[in-house]
Order: sequence, then C-alpha cells, then structure tokens
Amino acid sequence: MKKPKQPKQCPPSPKSSPDAGIKPEGEKVAQPKLSHRPDGGRAQRNPVHYDAHPHASMRRFAEFLALRYDSDRTCHCYYRDMRLVHEWCACDPALIAEDQLRDYFLHVKTVKGWKPKTVRQTAASSKLFFVEMLGHEDWTVFSQIKTKDHDALPAVLTREEVKSLLHHIRLRRYRTPLKLIYCCGLRLSECLSLTIHDIKGDENKLWVRRGKGCRDRLVPIATPMVEDLRAFWSFHQHPLLLFPAAGRGPQTDQSKLAARMHAAERPMPYSSLGRLLLKARAELGYPDASVHTLRHSFATHMVEGGAGLHTVQAILGHRQIATTMVYLHLTHQAEQDGLRLVEDLCRDLPH
Repeated sequence: MKKPKQPKQCPPSPKSSPDAGIKPEGEKVAQPKLSHRPDGGRAQRNPVHYDAHPHASMRRFAEFLALRYDSDRTCHCYYRDMRLVHEWCACDPALIAEDQLRDYFLHVKTVKGWKPKTVRQTAASSKLFFVEMLGHEDWTVFSQIKTKDHDALPAVLTREEVKSLLHHIRLRRYRTPLKLIYCCGLRLSECLSLTIHDIKGDENKLWVRRGKGCRDRLVPIATPMVEDLRAFWSFHQHPLLLFPAAGRGPQTDQSKLAARMHAAERPMPYSSLGRLLLKARAELGYPDASVHTLRHSFATHMVEGGAGLHTVQAILGHRQIATTMVYLHLTHQAEQDGLRLVEDLCRDLPH
C-alpha cells in the first residue's frame, strides 16, 4: 500500500539584510523584538503542547505528527481531522473498526457535503493514524475513497471593479495590503507575512518568503506601490513587520494606534481584510469577490495585457503551467473571440 503524500518540509528562510526598500535612507529603527518571521493569520498551536488529550492514542498521534512535520499548522490540521473522527464515533478512535471509518466518510461526503479537497485531507490524516501509526495495513477503505475537484472557473473583477472596490476600503491600513495583493498577485498569507526586508524598492522587486509549498520567489513591484508602502510604514515604523496588527483600543487616536502597531508581535489577522472586503462588495453589489479574487484578477489582467503564461506562472508561484492556463478562459479577449466564432457559425443557418 502506498504511503500518503506528505506536505513538503519547509526549510528556514534565508536571512535578508536591511535595505532602503521601505525605510528612507539613514532612517534608524529599533531592533525587532521578534526572533523569527511570523506567519500571517491566526497562530496554530502544535497539538503536542496541548495540556490534555481525549485519549492516549490522540496524544500519541500528536507526538507522531510533531516528529514528522515542522509546521505547527500542518500538525494542527491533521490532529483536528482525527478529533472530528473521535467526536463522531464517541469513543477512542484507536478502537473503531474499518466499517465504522467507512461509515464516517460516507457521512461527511453524502450527508455533510464536504468538498473533495477536505475529504482527501481527512483521508490522508486517517491513513497516517490508522495505517502508519496503528499498523492497519490491511484496511482497504482508503483505496475506495475517490474524489474529484469540480472544474469551476474563479470569479474575476474588471479593472474598474477593482478600483471601485479599493475605493470603498476607507482605512489605509486595510486598503494598502489589498492593493498590494492585486498589484503583485500575492496570496493573503504571503502579503501579511511580509517584512520590511522583503521589499527591494530601489530594484522594484519583492521577495515572497516561504510561499505555498515552502518556496521563495521574486516578483516585480511597481514604483507607485513601493511609495505607498513607504508612506504606510512611516506611520507605524514597526522594526520588522510591514502589516502589523492594530490591536485593541481606540481607532481614532492616531498616535495610540501607531504605537500599538509599532509594538505588535503578530501581523494583521486574515479576518480583518476579508470582513471589510465582503462589506465593500455588498455596498457595490458585486456577487462574487473575496481577497483571493484580487489575485485571480491580477493574473487575468496580466494575460489580457499580453504577459506570457510562463511569466504569470513565475509571478504567481504556480508549480504547474496548467494551473495558470485557466486564466486564458477568463480574459475579455477570450470572451470576444468565442462570441465572434459562435456568431460566424450561426450567421447563414436557416431560420
């Protein structure tokens, strides 16, 4: 039986030396209190550090995950999958039979309607628990689970819609990261994890460190966007983070807000940008728009502007060119070409 595919281990990111990308030349800033590059979003605690576990097998699984994976988030997700199995069967998951696990997958797939990706992740977590940790190599349920992603095209905004959406984000501390996501095609986590050392403003380059698949990449950044980032950083002057969390407290007192952001120990949470974008979308009446829609829109507009697919692939950080090719179907030119061909086919047909 084949072993489940394991997420790639993330090597430590190379250290960057301070440069004049964000900080004005000669500007002195306090040394960062953070000892490492924090990830954007909510911090996930490694299950091996939990104070208690529902069963001894779950504690053993937490230790198994900690030995195998470096990412706390990966350990957290796999442990959570097995915790859901434990809650569904209402007993120690190490004691359930193969038929009970098969019933669980039938339940989440046909009753709860889980998406294919979620089903596959749960199957991978269960295979780690039951096959690799407990040694049930004779179980065949995992070879029976087949799911296929639905080939749905992502939502894309026009350039005017992007402009209107950003205008409706009234606070600069939220508008600036959303604008950067669109202008550089970043993922939300990549944007909020940026540090001041990742922006090479004089070279119009931006380093994405430990992106999806733990890969680094270098993307171009426009001069006006660099100037926006410099202006935004000059407000809070955090010694490391580009988008620090605003924290709790009065939002109207700019001096106190800047002080909280300067002392922040984590980047801005994901939910802040997502919530404001949904509000702006409702005000404008756009049916589909999320933070990730800005990344899709960037790629589509790049292809419309004549950028090669391999160029867009490198900027987005796609491993496979087939992932990038989906944007060919979303361009305005593709729609016009399709309409022209359909009209040609129908032109001389009898009524």
